[in-house]
Amino acid sequence: MRIPIESSTSYRGRNSRPNWLILAAFIAAALAAGAPAALFSPSVSAAANHWYATLAKPAWAPPNSWLGPGWLALYVLMGTAAWLVWRERYHRGRGAALAAYAVQLLLNAAWAPLFFGNNNIGAGLFVIVALWLAIAWTIREFAAVKAAAAWLMAPYLIWVGGACALNLAIWKLNP
Repeated sequence: MRIPIESSTSYRGRNSRPNWLILAAFIAAALAAGAPAALFSPSVSAAANHWYATLAKPAWAPPNSWLGPGWLALYVLMGTAAWLVWRERYHRGRGAALAAYAVQLLLNAAWAPLFFGNNNIGAGLFVIVALWLAIAWTIREFAAVKAAAAWLMAPYLIWVGGACALNLAIWKLNP
């Protein structure tokens, strides 16, 4: 038997109260996807630092000191956005949205080992373009479930767009 809901502010299957432990788990999963980037980054790896320092970079390339705090903030936003979607338990688009999120997390984790670990600018460019497209897809899926979650992902799309432009410039400057 189906019970009609007459209110425009109907209960849509969210948890009745926030589950902070699950929020922490979503943020931890996003940070875990960023762990390879941290391990292969020039600030941690001497080999990556030496290789990256020898590359020709555009004048507008940001300083390395911006990357850590920027990524940390983005991972917190990403985890929070995924948690907001996860809370929409009975929304039919929830599964597709979380699948898109998982795909972009895997691409995020793959970029640094390719770019810094393998010193492969071209493969890094391919993956970061795929990452940007996956983030756009995730935002689209999140927007269908929870608009606030999509907005929380917007800075990430902008940041990775800038990283795409930087990766492309480095690829062009270092044939």
